[in-house]
Amino acid sequence: MNFNKKIVAAALAVSFTAISLIATPLHAQTVRVANQGDALSMDPHSLNESLQLSVTGNVYEPLVDRNSKLELTPGLATAWRQTSPTIWRFELRRNVQFHDGTPFTADDVIFTFARASGEGSDMRSYTNDIKEVRKVNDFVVEIETKAPFPILPDVISLVYIMSKKWAETNQATRPVDRRRGVENAASFRANGTGPFRLRERQPNVRTTFSRNGNYWGKIEGNVTEVVFTPIGNDATRVAALLSGEIDVMEPVPVQDIARVNASANASAMAGPELRTIFLGMDQRRDELLYSSVKGKNPFKDKRVRQAFYQAIDIAGIQRTVMRGAATPTALMVAPGINGFDANLNRRLPFDQEAARRLLAEAGYPQGFEVTMNCPNDRYVNDGQICEAVAANLARVGVKVNLQAETKGTYFPKILRRDTSFYLLGWTPGTYDSHNPLNALMRCVDAQGSGQFNLGSYCNPKVDELTLKIQSETDKAKRQAMISEAFKIHQDDIGHLPLHQQALAWGVSKKVQITQRADNFMPFRFISVK
Repeated sequence: MNFNKKIVAAALAVSFTAISLIATPLHAQTVRVANQGDALSMDPHSLNESLQLSVTGNVYEPLVDRNSKLELTPGLATAWRQTSPTIWRFELRRNVQFHDGTPFTADDVIFTFARASGEGSDMRSYTNDIKEVRKVNDFVVEIETKAPFPILPDVISLVYIMSKKWAETNQATRPVDRRRGVENAASFRANGTGPFRLRERQPNVRTTFSRNGNYWGKIEGNVTEVVFTPIGNDATRVAALLSGEIDVMEPVPVQDIARVNASANASAMAGPELRTIFLGMDQRRDELLYSSVKGKNPFKDKRVRQAFYQAIDIAGIQRTVMRGAATPTALMVAPGINGFDANLNRRLPFDQEAARRLLAEAGYPQGFEVTMNCPNDRYVNDGQICEAVAANLARVGVKVNLQAETKGTYFPKILRRDTSFYLLGWTPGTYDSHNPLNALMRCVDAQGSGQFNLGSYCNPKVDELTLKIQSETDKAKRQAMISEAFKIHQDDIGHLPLHQQALAWGVSKKVQITQRADNFMPFRFISVK
């Protein structure tokens, strides 16, 4: 099987696949889900990371939701419209209760947006261009933006609504701050409006969810209980699936996909993912924190950034580390993201001699030493990717001190910008190019612009274009501006894009599940026979 060709074709179509099974009866069912890592908190505003948002999105809901095909659909808002270029009016769903029985009203929306945009929140890149959220009545709110913002409903689809009363009663009015290790009641408890309730939380051991019998909407699947377990070891996770100890797991290690498909009890669902894996570099400090170079910062020199880029054998990583289950990229967005420009998707050539020459021109003929931060339980083969990058860079004289660690310690570190060189993955939560431009490439400010621009890349022209893209409604003009911004970032070597990884879920043959290209797993779509 030419797995990579299938992934490319699927990515272009942004297909959504499901295992087809005989219709299942609606009676009590438990599904056991395993992942290589855990959600780090139950606080929906504490970490803008897809696994965490996928898990907490079963308990909490946004105003504007997405269906199994990633189309916008009413959530806690039943309708929305622009009343002026900068004002959106949202009509709220009536007769909705939080899991503790408290009624949902406009006060909860206003509280949530203040919380999500406040100190400690990891969701500020979704709220940074909101000027005010105000109450019209108990079931109508207005959101005023700083400038015209036609894609606002898309942008806020991951801002999950919390109960004002519950947060105040439980001293959880501020988000759990992963950067500082600050915890509160929202770390371990949850009170949303969603289709599942949090029943038990044992971090890094087990989290159990039960079906919400008072849910306002339709739950399409028949699952009544979900047991989520982190299993970090790949072999153990695969063995648990094949033995029937678990029903769903992800990711399936690329080397085990054929084995899973050959089993009698399970199969691997493979499809495209809208996530781009890339490397970032500290371009702000005058002296790198973790480097042999003193008194200056090599990454401020474009020649050094380009040398790192051209030293990386991305085809080798695709072939040996990812075993074909990745698509090399020159862009920070995947095919299927609005604004993707195939004409710009051309990588600089792998050329280690050119890399050595660029380093020498920049004043580092012998290379230098730098620490690289990397998770080893978040993305597909993340630790191995970093090892391969380190080996590539060693061949041009750069000694990489690789610090690979669990995401529980990795994310707080890099989110503090306590890093010189790091690996990250990004799926635009809006499925639009404005999202990575705003969160990854925009100059960092105190309101949340560039919140995940952890190396502080900054080009004022990219900022100017990002604001224009945000407001532009003419599709052709908007696309031209997106392409221009991406080209500037590309020419600057602002980041080092690597590839889009492929999705591979292991699923029991007794389970029916929908695989979305954002790698979210809504429990309400799962059925077990």
